[in-house]
Amino acid sequence: MTPAARLAAAIEVVAEMETRHRPVAAALKDWGISHRFAGSKDRAAIGNIVYDALRWRASSAWAMGDETPRAIILATIGKRWGFGGAGLAAMIDGVPHAPPPLSEAERQRIDGADLADAPDHVRGDIPEWLAPHFARSLGEDWVAEGEALALRPPLDMRVNRLKAGRDKVLKALAKFHATETALSPDGLRIAATEGDGRHPNVQVEPGFQRGLFEIQDEGSQIAALMVGARPGEQVLDLCAGAGGKTLALAAAMENRGQIQATDSDRARLAPIFDRLKRAGTRNVQARPAGVPLDDLDGRMDAVLIDAPCTGVGTWRRRPDAKWRLSQRNLDDRIREQAALLSSAVRYLKPGGRLVYVTCSLLAEENDGRIAALLAGGAGVSPVAPATAVERNLGPEVGARLLAASRVTEHGVVLTPGKTDTDGFFVSVLERIG
Repeated sequence: MTPAARLAAAIEVVAEMETRHRPVAAALKDWGISHRFAGSKDRAAIGNIVYDALRWRASSAWAMGDETPRAIILATIGKRWGFGGAGLAAMIDGVPHAPPPLSEAERQRIDGADLADAPDHVRGDIPEWLAPHFARSLGEDWVAEGEALALRPPLDMRVNRLKAGRDKVLKALAKFHATETALSPDGLRIAATEGDGRHPNVQVEPGFQRGLFEIQDEGSQIAALMVGARPGEQVLDLCAGAGGKTLALAAAMENRGQIQATDSDRARLAPIFDRLKRAGTRNVQARPAGVPLDDLDGRMDAVLIDAPCTGVGTWRRRPDAKWRLSQRNLDDRIREQAALLSSAVRYLKPGGRLVYVTCSLLAEENDGRIAALLAGGAGVSPVAPATAVERNLGPEVGARLLAASRVTEHGVVLTPGKTDTDGFFVSVLERIG
């Protein structure tokens, strides 16, 4: 396919999403099935265009004075990818299977619109209704954090210390120009792609197949380390999902002690079994949804709540999610978070640690939930964020994290703008008595 034909396909995919209210992954998959002539490179390039268009949807629509799929795709290529009006016109004008030629007004918009004049929520590329939430949660940096959330993410991996050291995996991935992460002692990173580039499929690499590493954002790695799981402990991962943090906990515990991993969604937990086997993990007991946990009351050294949330911190990877988010979604997540926090304390032994994690940047889901738990007299006390960081990450890594992250009353916030990770909130509390 020509670059022009890829643009036309991207416009078609975005139009399909908006018309039928479909997630981007589903729309791209269906387009590929119905256009089998498109090769893997074509599909990847079209996906890059579509995802970037969704990342910058608000600013592109403002620049073009038009929010149609055509407008946001043209702005993505013309402004963000740097082709300019002339370059974009040369790409598509008179080319078969291309979008209609650029109008003079479109060319002027691409070359002349200055985002410095745009409203704050437009420059930050977030829904307008969320602007007050971002301002309260992130302070004067909120527009910059919105801009960072609209960038492409790197590909992060966690070395599985049960099977390999970081140097060994780094050497195996040298052909992909992998580097050590700045904060996580177990992390490796392949830089974000540009234009029509794509990340390598590291899951086909022998090291992945042998369980030497897992794909996991550096922020998620830090969140797992903040549990402070030690060999021989009893740990409950209450919202384990597919098991990313469970695997990290098992490695930290050196396969000693026991982790109980469960999730309210049976389908979400399903992938954990294959992952545990590949990683060589032997100290995890996966408990399907609906299995009572009464036998764990008062026994746990640590309980991890990787809470269901709005996912604001993952917008680099899921840019379509930010345009679907509503106040009702936020309210629903807050109710779920409150219920989880209230129910989790019972599993802790006296002095046990309750570690609350979200991949959200919104204060209502983060400090707000901890404040409400404490106000309700739940029998836990907060650990000062700096103390929790230094205790669980060590003085060197802890100092780097505290210098880079946003420290709040009850936790630390990792953000793409400050720590170059997905957005995460982590708070540590201890059971009293």
